[in-house]
Amino acid sequence: MIGLLQRVGEASVTVEEERIGRIGYGLLVLVGVQRDDAERDAARLAERILGYRVFPDAAGRMNRSLVDERGGLLLVPQFTLAADTRKGTRASFTRAAEPETGERLFDLLVQYCRDGLETVGTGRFGADMQVALVNDGPVTFWLES
Repeated sequence: MIGLLQRVGEASVTVEEERIGRIGYGLLVLVGVQRDDAERDAARLAERILGYRVFPDAAGRMNRSLVDERGGLLLVPQFTLAADTRKGTRASFTRAAEPETGERLFDLLVQYCRDGLETVGTGRFGADMQVALVNDGPVTFWLES
């Protein structure tokens, strides 16, 4: 599984003019599920998202995690992260999981994160979403499980 993690001042996701997820200070994570991913990958990615040290401590060093900060988490499914872009001018999605598997593993990731954090919002799997964010830093990391 892939998580494109961004530290944000705030973020939201809207579907058909309805805001379905919103957080203040915390992390926006775009999530891609790949063909060979399994439940263990969802568990590992959740562990990394919740524990990855991206927030500044008193000295300004990135030594604090989302759990330490008690920040919000907005998880947004984005199958295009699994694209193969090595050749040509059009992406191939052969690396992406089948939709049913992708949705199941995304939902599992959401549940694992909700078990460890109070504020977890989500996008909607398979929907046309508009994502808004105020990137803090900017701080962006590519995580894989």
